[in-house]
Amino acid sequence: MGRIVLNQVSKSFGSTEVIPPLDLAIEDGEFAVFVGPSGCGKSTLLRLIAGLEDVSGGVVQIDGKDMTDVPPAKRGLAMVFQSYALYPHMTVRKNIAFPLRMAKMPKAEVNKRVNDAAEILNLTDYIDRRPGQLSGGQRQRVAIGRAIVREPSAFLFDEPLSNLDAALRGGMRLEISEMHKRLDTTMIYVTHDQVEAMTMADKIVVLQAGVIEQVGSPLELYRAPCNVFVAGFIGSPRMNLLTGAEAQKHNATTIGIRPEHLSISNESGTWEGTVGVSEHLGSDSFFHVQCAAFENPLTVRADGGLELSYGSKVFLSPDMAHMHYFDANGLRIE
Repeated sequence: MGRIVLNQVSKSFGSTEVIPPLDLAIEDGEFAVFVGPSGCGKSTLLRLIAGLEDVSGGVVQIDGKDMTDVPPAKRGLAMVFQSYALYPHMTVRKNIAFPLRMAKMPKAEVNKRVNDAAEILNLTDYIDRRPGQLSGGQRQRVAIGRAIVREPSAFLFDEPLSNLDAALRGGMRLEISEMHKRLDTTMIYVTHDQVEAMTMADKIVVLQAGVIEQVGSPLELYRAPCNVFVAGFIGSPRMNLLTGAEAQKHNATTIGIRPEHLSISNESGTWEGTVGVSEHLGSDSFFHVQCAAFENPLTVRADGGLELSYGSKVFLSPDMAHMHYFDANGLRIE
C-alpha cells in the first residue's frame, strides 16, 4: 500500500508562507510528478511528505494513518536525491545492503533483497565494483537500489537525474518507468523538466509559488490546460500564447495554439509573417516566425524536410479545432 493524502498542508518559514494550505491525493501504485519552475515549492512539498520538513499546518496521511508528526525513518518511505550519497570505499553490494545491515536484518534476507534489486536495475555485473568504477547513471541506479531493498510503501525522487547528461537522462527515465511497472509501488518524482513529467507520470501536479495550478494526466494537461501558466509550461516547445486584437476577435484576452497545430505556406494563410531562426532536428523542424499581428514570434512545428530561408515571407494558419482561449484572469474559457 502507498496512498498518500495531504489535507490542508501548509509550510511557512518564519513569516513567509511558501506553501499555502493545499489538498492532494496520490493513489496507491500511482506515478505522480511534481513539476514547476525553480522555487515553486515542489521539493519542499516532497520533504513535507517525507518528514524532512515539519508542516506548519494540516495533516499528512499515509495509508490512512496520520503521519504528520512521525519521524522520517518510521513513515515507510524511501527517498532518492540528486546526490548519490554512496560510500566510496564500499562495493555496490555493500552500498545497496547498508540500510538493511543497519536494521540488523538476517544475512540471507539481505543477500536476497540486494540480488533482486541488482537484477531489476541491471547492476548484477557491477555488484563487486566500487562507485568510482561506475558511470553517473550506474551510480544513480545504486542509489535507487538502496531504496528498493527497503521495500517502502512509496518512493520519493527529488530531481534524481539533474546531474546526468542528456543521453543518460533519457535512458534513466525509461529505467525508472520500467521499474515502476515492475514494482507497482507508489512513486512521487520532483523535476523542473516538463519533458520528464510528460514521459513518466500517471499524474502530473503543476505548482507555481507553492500553489497547485492543475492536477491531471499528461494528456489532460496538454490538451486542456486550465490556465495560461499551465498552457505555457506544459509542452515542448511551449504553446504559442497570443494577445491583442486577434485574441479579442475570439472574445478572449489570450489565445493559445501549439506549434504542431500551425500550418505554414509560401502562398496563403491566416497570418503573414517572416521566418526567423530555424531549428532542424531531423524528423522535425521548428520555425520561429514573426507575424505583424503579434508582438512575439510564433513557433511552428513542420516536417523535417521543409527548408525555409531566414527572412523569407510565409503564411501561418491555425487549426481552429485546437485553439485555446483564456480570459483576463488567465483562466481557460470552454
